[in-house]
Amino acid sequence: MTIKVIRGNPTPEELAAALAVVRARAAALTAVPPGTPPPTSAWSDPSRIAQHRVPRPGTSAWTRTYWPA
Repeated sequence: MTIKVIRGNPTPEELAAALAVVRARAAALTAVPPGTPPPTSAWSDPSRIAQHRVPRPGTSAWTRTYWPA
């Protein structure tokens, strides 16, 4: 694997940190068995939106549904 710096002048410590991140990511990808679905995000979980039951409207709820212009 070859890493080439296109812009800037990174220090040896910055290059080492970047290389450590790239190696850790590559190791994590090879550790996952093939065919395993990626983990889903909590943001895409529909149950996150409806965590509490919505109260039933009262007897005069219909009066609050109309907004005159």
